[in-house]
Amino acid sequence: QAQLVESGGGLVQPGGSLRLSCSTSGSISGIQVMGWYRQVPGNQREMVASIYANGITKYADSVKGRFSISKDRAMSTVNLQMNVVEPEDTAVYYCNVVTPWGKIWGQGTQVTVSS
Repeated sequence: QAQLVESGGGLVQPGGSLRLSCSTSGSISGIQVMGWYRQVPGNQREMVASIYANGITKYADSVKGRFSISKDRAMSTVNLQMNVVEPEDTAVYYCNVVTPWGKIWGQGTQVTVSS
């Protein structure tokens, strides 16, 4: 069964940088969009950044200019470069892919921004 495997979370100081990676495990065909979402306890999961098969990207207003999403040509890996992080970026970050047959989610990785 295809899965998404995330890595790169952890503790980072305000103003610092962190890079999240997500790789597909098993074959996932027809990926249309790859993205990163985040969720804080008690809040809804929100889109952070998305990248389409044609390379078009979208970002939440709160991360524009600070975060950058990228993928490989095979759409087997999606990365999120997080720069100038803020305490408000603290959350569990989830990788997501969209296919014609539905969405697949990763297990989540904790990012904590604190001094």
